[in-house]
Amino acid sequence: MVSWELVFRASVFIAEEMGVALRRSAFSPNIRERMDLSCAIVDSEGNIVAQAEHIPVHLGSFRVGVRNLLNWLGKEGVELGPGDVVMLNDPYISGTHLNDIMVMEPIYVEGRLVGYVVNKAHHVDVGGPVPGSINPSARTIYEEGLVIPPVKIVKGGELNRDLLNMVLSNFKTPETAMGDLTAQLSANRVGVARVRELMSRYGVEEVLRAWREGIEYGRKLSLLETSKWPEGDYEAVDYMELGEELLPIRVKVSIRNGLVSADFSGTHGQVEAPINAVFGVTFAAVSFVIRSLIGGDVPTNEGFYSIINVNAPEGTLVNPRKPAPVSGGNVETSQRIADVVFKALAQALPGKVPAAGSGTMMNVMIGGSLPNGGYWAYYETVGGGTGGRPGKPGVSGVHVNMTNTLNTPIEIAERQYPILFTAYRIREGSGGPGRYRGGDGIVRAFKVLMPARLSIMAERFRTRPWGLNGGGDGMPGSVTVIRSNGSVEKLPSKVTIDLGPGDEVIIETPGGGGYGQ
Repeated sequence: MVSWELVFRASVFIAEEMGVALRRSAFSPNIRERMDLSCAIVDSEGNIVAQAEHIPVHLGSFRVGVRNLLNWLGKEGVELGPGDVVMLNDPYISGTHLNDIMVMEPIYVEGRLVGYVVNKAHHVDVGGPVPGSINPSARTIYEEGLVIPPVKIVKGGELNRDLLNMVLSNFKTPETAMGDLTAQLSANRVGVARVRELMSRYGVEEVLRAWREGIEYGRKLSLLETSKWPEGDYEAVDYMELGEELLPIRVKVSIRNGLVSADFSGTHGQVEAPINAVFGVTFAAVSFVIRSLIGGDVPTNEGFYSIINVNAPEGTLVNPRKPAPVSGGNVETSQRIADVVFKALAQALPGKVPAAGSGTMMNVMIGGSLPNGGYWAYYETVGGGTGGRPGKPGVSGVHVNMTNTLNTPIEIAERQYPILFTAYRIREGSGGPGRYRGGDGIVRAFKVLMPARLSIMAERFRTRPWGLNGGGDGMPGSVTVIRSNGSVEKLPSKVTIDLGPGDEVIIETPGGGGYGQ
């Protein structure tokens, strides 16, 4: 009998290999360079068996998205046979936002359904009125981009070209989208082939047994750690920015017998603005915090997820009703949910929780028409500083918490798009003061070389990343436009504006809070 751990670790490696295949064959810098993608293996019941070390907001939402999808398929009477692939981006099913296209394929061995492989990748543009499809002015999801319900993009191994053409005709950069989607399909085929090889070598029942053991092992290890946490209820509040308003996100984290629950009762109701976070995002953010505080080599699978319960009242910022817009909820509200859960658990685990990080992904979407009649669209997020922590200062110029991506290399962006970078450096002194200073943010600036439309979706312009245990707050973020005629405009955290040739955009991301006096 083969060791279950050997088979389980091999399954985790398969998820990693899927990610490598997706990244290396993708067209867009957002996936190829920033690694805005995630992959996982799921059993036939929809339980997460193994996932790669990719994007936290994707990974935690897989648990919700996969189950939502399987329930939807069951209600609609849709069966996935060998060679079928289902594609979707409806956030109210997939669990994130429209830009994240989710692709799932069943794994059949000797005619038996044994599980699924699934991946998500952030497509630069999925339609809608603004480049990048994260529309700061959206009042419904239909103003953000094309909503794709679960559809069979591949049936019996044959690509559904009519459906594909319909989808791509709604995207502003269809060639790039085609390349990225093909990469997703290829990554899943790699996953299916590797799982079949694993089962051919060790036997179907042995692999399924190893998956069950791996899930149970994840639960036991997680409980072993969380059972050391002091039982009790711990509350905190933090805020989202919407115009002149500050909208509260409230949480009560309860710890009982090693089980952790997060109750968001009292959080502001959903709004007609794209900062609502679907339940999958909320669950992902809570899971990220718990996983970070557990530390160690704990498998992040259904066993770990099973110790967490999230109560997010329907109709709120953290669990809206369709058709509320949600593009910014995935990238910005997710950060604030993580912040507020960290803040609550700082009371339970003094000396283990860092001060707040930059608290924004600082989303930059820009694009426009090309002289030859085509269209270009560019998307990036810009890192910031992590919070100071017990015994160490924060880290400067990195992506923080719910994003695990990289900064896009300047050379790649300039080669593919009509933009010219004028600055890229650490924003020195932006981290909060304290015994252990917060990490510094980034200054990143560029000029556009032809008319373009710019959208910003960000946070922490009016509120600052909080310090902890007497540490000071980090500096807030800002975006400034210097027009070619010399005029200067300070932008709000959520805005869409038109740019002319020679206009310069200067982005300054927040520093992390300081830790200790």
